[in-house]
Formats: sequence, C-alpha cells, structure tokens
Amino acid sequence: MQAASRESYSAVVQRLEEYVRGAESSAVATTGAELLAVADLLRREVRLRRALSDPARDGADRTGLLTSVLSGKVGTDALDLLGALVAGRWSAPSELLDGAERLGVQALLGSAERAGELGEVEDELFRFGQLVAANPQLSNALSDPIAPVAQRADLVGMLLTDKARPVTVRLVEAALAGFGGRSVSAALTRLVELAAERRDRQVAYVTVAAPLTEDEERRLGDQLSAIYGRAVAVKFTVDPTILGGASVRVGSDLYDGTILRRLNETRNALAKR
Repeated sequence: MQAASRESYSAVVQRLEEYVRGAESSAVATTGAELLAVADLLRREVRLRRALSDPARDGADRTGLLTSVLSGKVGTDALDLLGALVAGRWSAPSELLDGAERLGVQALLGSAERAGELGEVEDELFRFGQLVAANPQLSNALSDPIAPVAQRADLVGMLLTDKARPVTVRLVEAALAGFGGRSVSAALTRLVELAAERRDRQVAYVTVAAPLTEDEERRLGDQLSAIYGRAVAVKFTVDPTILGGASVRVGSDLYDGTILRRLNETRNALAKR
C-alpha cells in the first residue's frame, strides 16, 4: 500500500481492535465473514470499487454510497467498519480492496484470539497448506481460475468439515479468492504468518528428513527464539528426500544444512574439475 492507503487502513484497524476487545468471539467472526464477503463484492464490481475510492468524492459521499448498497445486507458492526474504511483516502481502487480483505482476515483472527483458539487456527492453516503442497491434483483443483470460488470452497468444506474450526475454513476460502493477489499456497502461508504475528511470534519453517522428538522440537524453537529475540512458531515438514540434516527458513533467512545440499555441492564441485 502507498502512504495514504496505509494511513487509512491503520486508522480502521485501530477501530477494529477496539471492537474485538469488547465483543463476543462469535459476533467478531460474523463481522469478519461479512467484511470478506464485501471484499468479494468489490473484487467483482470494479465500478463500485472505483466509486468508493474516488478522491473526487468526499468521504461522507462515499460512505453514503456504501450504506445504500449494503444496508440490510451486513450487520451494523461490519457496516460501521466499512464506512470508516471508504471514508479514508485510497491511492488506488485495488488498495481499497486490499484493505477490506485484510480487515476481514484480522477480524477472523481476532475472533479466534477471543475464543482462545488462535494457535489452533494457525496450525490448521499450516497443515492444510502442507496437504495442498503435497497433493498436485488437489493444488490444481483449488487453484483452477476457471472454476468458481464457490465450487472450490465446496471442495474445501468437504475436506475440512469436522476437522478444522469454522474460522479456519473461512480463512481458507479467502485464500481461494486470492488473498492479497497471491496464489492459494502463498495466501495460506501469509495467513499462517498473520496468525503468528497476532500472537507476537515469528514463523520458522523447518524441513527435516524424519520427525523430531518433542524435546528436539522444543530445543530448536528455543534456539531460534534466542537468535531472533522473540518467540518463534516452528512449523515442521518431514521430507525424506533431503536425506538428513535440516533446512530452516525464517522470513528471508534460509539456513540449509541438509545432506542433499551437501551432496549437490560436492557433485557440482567434482563436475567443474
């Protein structure tokens, strides 16, 4: 986001956090789902998106337009937050869409936090992302641009019913819609990171050849926390093809100590002789 859009979004996020602190988790979850539904509307209706971010119209005018479109279709809490959103200054219509999406996601994460389930939602998102990454057929089905989002969401519902929390399912649906303009896999990764950020944690993605013991996992988490100076949420993936060692990625930092990497380096060195 450009500066004007960031300022507008930040002001509404503060308003959202005040609302989250004073509302029941179920009410916040409903508001989050409504915010994402409006984001979907803005994604489809380009003319509406442009009108609601038009700098030639004052904030009150844009808020009035929003109210006329959504009155009776979303709750008062969602309408209040969206009204504050469109009253701000937006550098581009796409950034208004981005703001609405982010606000909906933060509301859903806030509802999970209020329910004491944010860590579980984070883990469910990560595990689903692993499932998608490991299954090319499923990945293709969920990423198919020709298939309507609702159709792909039905597939997600079949996979996650009784296996994940409703907030997790709704967040996965946001990923299907291309949260932040990302692919499904990238959107799921970003959602995991946003959940961790809300818990004031950095995410570390660790790939190992075989599962670690609980004590080994704890020690690695403690070491990474010491390195980065904050709590770290460690997400483990088991991949026997790396043969041994471990690969650790934290943000843009990558530590590749796998046996496979060492073998490849040796092979390349021999090939150059």
